[in-house]
Amino acid sequence: MAFKDLREWLELVASHGELKTLSGADWNLEMAGLAELACRDSKAAVPALLFDEIRGYPKGFRALFNQLASPKRFALTVGLNQDSGHKLGLVRACREKIQKLSLIPPRIVESGPVQENVDVGEAVDLLKFPVPHQHELDGGRYIGTAHAVVTKDPDSGWVNLGTYRCMVFGRDTFGLHISPGRHGRIMRDDLYFGRGQPMKVAVVIGADPALWLASFNEVPWGVSEYDFAGGLKGEPIEVIQGPFSGLPIPARAEIVIEGECYPGELQPEGPFGEWAGYYANCGLKPVPEPVVHVKTVLYRNNPILTVSHPAKPPQDVGVAQSVFRSATMWDELEKAGVPGVQGVWLHEVGGGRLFNVVAIKQLYPGHARQVGALASQCRTGVYIGRYTVVVDEDIDPTNLGDVVWAIATRTDPERSIDIVRRSRSSSADPALSPDKKEIGQNPTDTFTSKAIIDACWPYEWKDRAYPVAQMSQELRSTLLEKWGGRLFGQ
Repeated sequence: MAFKDLREWLELVASHGELKTLSGADWNLEMAGLAELACRDSKAAVPALLFDEIRGYPKGFRALFNQLASPKRFALTVGLNQDSGHKLGLVRACREKIQKLSLIPPRIVESGPVQENVDVGEAVDLLKFPVPHQHELDGGRYIGTAHAVVTKDPDSGWVNLGTYRCMVFGRDTFGLHISPGRHGRIMRDDLYFGRGQPMKVAVVIGADPALWLASFNEVPWGVSEYDFAGGLKGEPIEVIQGPFSGLPIPARAEIVIEGECYPGELQPEGPFGEWAGYYANCGLKPVPEPVVHVKTVLYRNNPILTVSHPAKPPQDVGVAQSVFRSATMWDELEKAGVPGVQGVWLHEVGGGRLFNVVAIKQLYPGHARQVGALASQCRTGVYIGRYTVVVDEDIDPTNLGDVVWAIATRTDPERSIDIVRRSRSSSADPALSPDKKEIGQNPTDTFTSKAIIDACWPYEWKDRAYPVAQMSQELRSTLLEKWGGRLFGQ
């Protein structure tokens, strides 16, 4: 692709008119608040926001928000046709890319720009960077939100990257929150802490955007996000060996923080406003989380701190999550042998996880139920995946109004809704009772139920379904050609 790192990606984004630079904002609520305003109130594409001359920080210590908040920037990142237009066009293009993707392992190099500055010992100070306080009710400042935490399986050597939030505790310590079931959590609890051993981590900030995208999406167990991102780009990610951790770290990242955490050492973390739009981990109560002791900080000259601002949707990663996860769910359904899938969309209002819609051409009795069951439990859909709706091919799965219309008019609740109990939940699940999240509760005891809604016409009389009262496409095209200019000012 046309960029090697975040800086080259920003040049590309700027050339498309999608980067806005702001000077003089405060790290305390202002930067994040402006990013949220841009996501909610922008009339055109949501711009990427690059903050400089941040209050209390020298010029050149910058922060980037809303990185992947527009369809064009997602397309640029994944190497897709930017004129895909409709959301499903992007999903189809992304799915085709994933289907053809060949994993490309990272390339080890001798050195890279991330080594321009190396702080160790007393020189380490996490607040040297303009770490934001994002929401008014947050318990502190978070240096890790648009980043990748690198860990390594001590048995197989598999290197995993995941986006697990990092709250600054002090000059050289931070908290590491990882939801149950995530790959990094399984490594930490079973392969390190379960054996009484510390775990080394490297927090990569300002990574190649393709690598960050891979880190916060569902890459299969045992596959390194380095390899997956290399496949997306068509070339390997360049890495060096971390001086403390020994882990592979991107040679062209903006900032890399290396450290280790120890079994049993916990400190209150949070609260933090999360992706579903709530303080859902344990309300406004801090929760004990492992403490990472920082040993080394590497960073480029004039470093860029990348930030994600989770909030009530719409939010900054909504587009990227919905497109990418829709593509992976579609691919998983077809690999499971499901025919007739016409489109998939994981809606932004559900954070790209909670309200998922699949459109099909019904081919046999039970087809819709098969699709609903598989979509709710496949790799992409299993993490909470509260509502899975299956609709007919005439319904646009990306159009929430059309989907709700199908549910309201084509379903009989007794016939059309199945409930699956004791499914996988999350510490961020806002529908779980706070009692289930009290300190001391076993997180493996928390479950969610799932609704599978068959909003298709019943198979046995679908060929006699009631006609839809709507103009034909031919009449629509004729009227737009004749009247569109006067009606819509075109």
